[in-house]
Amino acid sequence: MTFKAATEDDVMAMHSFAFEDICHQAPRSSNKLASFDVVGEVTRNVTGFEGIIGQSSALRRVLQMVEQVAPGDSTVLLLGETGTGKELIARAIHNCSHRRDQSFVKLNCAAIPSGLLESELFGHERGAFTGAITQKVGRIELADQGSLFLDEIGDIPLELQPKLLRVLQEREFERLGSTRTRRVDVRVVAATHRDLEGMIIEKEFRSDLYYRLNVVPIFLPPLRKRPQDIPLLVHHFVQRFAIKAGKTIDRISSDTMEALKRYPWPGNIRELENVIERAVILSPGPLLRIAHHDLSSRIAPDHNTDRLQTLEEVERNHILTILKETRWILSGPSGAAARLGLNRSTLYFRMKKLGIARSLDANLEL
Repeated sequence: MTFKAATEDDVMAMHSFAFEDICHQAPRSSNKLASFDVVGEVTRNVTGFEGIIGQSSALRRVLQMVEQVAPGDSTVLLLGETGTGKELIARAIHNCSHRRDQSFVKLNCAAIPSGLLESELFGHERGAFTGAITQKVGRIELADQGSLFLDEIGDIPLELQPKLLRVLQEREFERLGSTRTRRVDVRVVAATHRDLEGMIIEKEFRSDLYYRLNVVPIFLPPLRKRPQDIPLLVHHFVQRFAIKAGKTIDRISSDTMEALKRYPWPGNIRELENVIERAVILSPGPLLRIAHHDLSSRIAPDHNTDRLQTLEEVERNHILTILKETRWILSGPSGAAARLGLNRSTLYFRMKKLGIARSLDANLEL
C-alpha cells in the first residue's frame, strides 16, 4: 500500500518502512515481520498544507475549514489541546491566502514575560523605558500586509487586551514611548487550549476581545480522536529521525503499532513525536522498539469494558446524562446548565469541544 508524499524532499528521504498487519495484503509469519512500502500521506497534496499528515475524517474537516476561510481576512480562532498542531494550521491558512508572499509572524503569548509582552507586540521607541537603548519594531508591525499568529492568546494580560482589540477593530496602534499612530493591514490568527468563555465569566478575559477573535473558530481534534492517522505520523517521524541519526529503521511489530493507537496521547502529536525520536535513538537494529514505560502507564487493557475512563470521557458521559434527563434543554432553572452549575455559554462550549453532536441539532433550545 503506497501513498503519495507531499513534497519531493519526502520522496527523496523515503525508507521502505514495514508495518505488520497494517493492511490485509501484508503476509503474516510466525517468526518475522511482513514488509511493504508505506509513505506517509499528507491529506492534501497542495501548496500550503505541507507538514499536515493524516487522512482521518476529523482532520479533513479541519482542512476543509481552512480552505473556506483562508481566502478572506477574517480573524480565526484555533481551539484545541496543546500539541494538536495549531501552528501548522495557522501557517496553512496563511499559505492558502492572498497574503502567502508576505510575512508570517508568530508570537507565543505564554512564553514572553508580561512586562515585555507589550513591547514584543507593539514595539517601542528608544528611551521608552529603562533598558530601551534602541528602537524596536513590534510583531504587529512586522506582520503588516501578512499574517500574525498569536499562540496561547488566553495568556495575554488583561491590561494589554484593549490595545490588541484596537488593532483588530481600528487597524492602528502606537509604539511604546511614541504618540504617532501607525496603521497596519494584518490578518490575525489566534490559538489557545484554554476555555476563553469560562475565563470571561471569571473576569480573566474581555468579552469584546473574545468576540473579535472568535469570528471563525476552528476546533482541532486531539490525536486520540484520530487513531487512523497514527501509523502515518509514526512513519513520518521515523523517516525524519532515522535520517538524522544515520540509521535504517524499517520494521515495527503489529503489537507496538496497536499499543500506539490505543494510547490516549495527552500530549498529542508533540508527545508522539518525542516518543518516536527516543525510540529511534534507542532501537539497536532495524526494528523500531518502544520502551514499555513510555506507553503502559496510561494504556487501558485491550477491549476491556472495565477500563478506567479518562477525565474527558467521564465529563462527556455526565453531560450527556444530564442533557437526556432535561430533554436537551440548556437554559432555564431546570435546564442542563443549571443542573451542572454552569453558565449556558460555557456548557455549549464544552459540548462542542467534547463532540456532543446534538449540540448542533436544529431543535436544541439555546
